[in-house]
Amino acid sequence: MRLRSVHSLGIGDCLAKAIYNENGQALVNAGVPLSLNMIERLNSKGITFVYIDDEESQHIEFEEVITEKTRQKSIKTIKKSFQLITDPSVIKKTFQIDQLGHSFRQVVNTILEEVRSHKEAISLLVTIYSYDSYVFHHSLNVTVYALALGEKLGLNEKQLQELGLGALLHDIGKMMIPSHILNKQEPLTDKEFSLIKEHATTGFNLLRKSHSIPLLSAHCAFQHHERLNGSGYPRGIEEKDIHLFGKILGVADVFDAVTSNRVYRKAMLPHEGLELLYAGVDELFDRKMVEVFAKTIAIYPIGLEVVISDGREGIVSKQNPEMNARPVIRVLKESGETISPYEVDLTKELNLMIMKCETRLSKAAS
Repeated sequence: MRLRSVHSLGIGDCLAKAIYNENGQALVNAGVPLSLNMIERLNSKGITFVYIDDEESQHIEFEEVITEKTRQKSIKTIKKSFQLITDPSVIKKTFQIDQLGHSFRQVVNTILEEVRSHKEAISLLVTIYSYDSYVFHHSLNVTVYALALGEKLGLNEKQLQELGLGALLHDIGKMMIPSHILNKQEPLTDKEFSLIKEHATTGFNLLRKSHSIPLLSAHCAFQHHERLNGSGYPRGIEEKDIHLFGKILGVADVFDAVTSNRVYRKAMLPHEGLELLYAGVDELFDRKMVEVFAKTIAIYPIGLEVVISDGREGIVSKQNPEMNARPVIRVLKESGETISPYEVDLTKELNLMIMKCETRLSKAAS
């Protein structure tokens, strides 16, 4: 399978994996040749990248970090709980969070179990959602990233449970913000941005009153937008006052946000998102967090079309554990000419490196 930007799909391309909506219904099935109408539908749903099948990428397989069943169940739990929180009664909101505490823990336990059993670097690039459900999928993705990072950092079971709950609920305060502001394509006014920034405090105040949510988990909502140099919000606290969970959430939240498609901008590829995190090291983000996170995620996902430093072109065919910046490449072209494919392992060819990724430069639908 080959990773492609939806904007570079061509009529007749066949999906390697079916595309589902948030209710588990197939939007487009695997193996069906795409029509222009199908491609436009995928684009209208906010889908960024898909896997397609072709002869050159045969036997290149991508393993999801969490199963489709787990994703659908988790999204339903998050969606149900978040929507209940929109009730105008603060007392009832807190009661609902208490009632749903067991469901939240079940979701965290399942995600943690699947993250632990996943042996390759984590990739959530081809995660399908429509714009109006972004906050639910974002909450799930951040939980996956945060738990994977927490596991790598050596957190104990209790800490991972508290971190997972905090990650799952970190954006719950956004449910109190009008959707037309959250999904606005034009630049936000100062008043609108101030309203959005309130979600961190709103979420914390909801969660801290719940008997089923640990206070440290509530602080994930409070601190995930704080930055080491004090430039974050809502309190503008600095490094020494930001909890470990807040630092983890800051990295996971930003990375998923910039590598996800939004109504107001296109998604970055993982290596671009990681570069953004590195640019903020020691000023915005904890250096150790970013360095460990870089070893946790698939910087160059399976199926990504790349150009290596000697000009050869190919597809990422396999990840190398602990050296995920240097994957195995299936070479398809030399000097612009198609050749019989062979593989190059960048952990064994240290003079070579990936210079360019091609998902945005492929053929356009016509």
